Amino acid sequence: MNEPSRAAITETEQIEIEHFLDSVWMESGLSAHTLAAYRNDLRGLAAWLGPQGFALADARREHLLEYLANRAAAGTQARSAARLLSSLRRFYRHLLRENRIQTDPSARIDAPRLGRPLPTSLSEAQVDALLQTPDTRTPLGLRDRAMLEVLYACGLRVSELVGLHIEQLNLRQGVLRVSGKGRKERLVPLGEEAHAWLARFLAETRPLLLNGVTSAAVFPGRGGEPLTRQAFWYRIKAHARAADIRTPLSPHTLRHAFATHLVNHGADLRVVQLLLGHSDLSTTQIYTHVARERLRELHARHHPRG
Repeated sequence: MNEPSRAAITETEQIEIEHFLDSVWMESGLSAHTLAAYRNDLRGLAAWLGPQGFALADARREHLLEYLANRAAAGTQARSAARLLSSLRRFYRHLLRENRIQTDPSARIDAPRLGRPLPTSLSEAQVDALLQTPDTRTPLGLRDRAMLEVLYACGLRVSELVGLHIEQLNLRQGVLRVSGKGRKERLVPLGEEAHAWLARFLAETRPLLLNGVTSAAVFPGRGGEPLTRQAFWYRIKAHARAADIRTPLSPHTLRHAFATHLVNHGADLRVVQLLLGHSDLSTTQIYTHVARERLRELHARHHPRG
């Protein structure tokens, strides 16, 4: 099934969706990426319901089941289907609270069963190779080295890194004040290596990139414009190719490496949780599985009876 056309959505439903997004943003401080996903999910359902003569608020359980089945037949993976159902549940709970509907049509729909894949990480040698790839004799190379060092040293999300503002730095104490999901703040230590590269970047390169422009961004692009997640992700992939790293990468790869390497070296899981900004320890516990997998690999490779 093709993605539904946005033209099929009525103006009333567009307003209803935006009202819902404003409400959940006020409640939970969700990221722009999450809000955009909710918007696309609800527009898709609205466009599918419209030709059948139903609005979003009219949907019944059987409609949602049929829609999810159609998406599955079109090739939607289990994880995407679970996220879609989560979007619909949140929307219909919102309508229920506002007395727009009497029953929640999503209440008795089971989410698809998901395996819990281990996050893709890098070995310490691969991280070291990646960090040393940027040409620090150039302004952009020095900026990239500083960004990669901070990303790995602090376990930041890419969005947190590119969104850093000068007032969030405390180089004297060697910490960052990071604003994470749900606008929750946490203090993260920089470490000596990242501190040194960041201080050098701020002194030597940032003024050149700003070129007289005033900006609060710690890591601006050329001409002082804020660097986007997509632009930095492109830079990471280019440096990974140059370092001959063939492990599949994601924007979270260095964050996963940060957590995995801490656990491998004996860090307490609750400390890792605080550094990552996870609200629930169960989210952090995946890294204990990663550490165990690494131990199994080492045993199999080096033990005479492995």
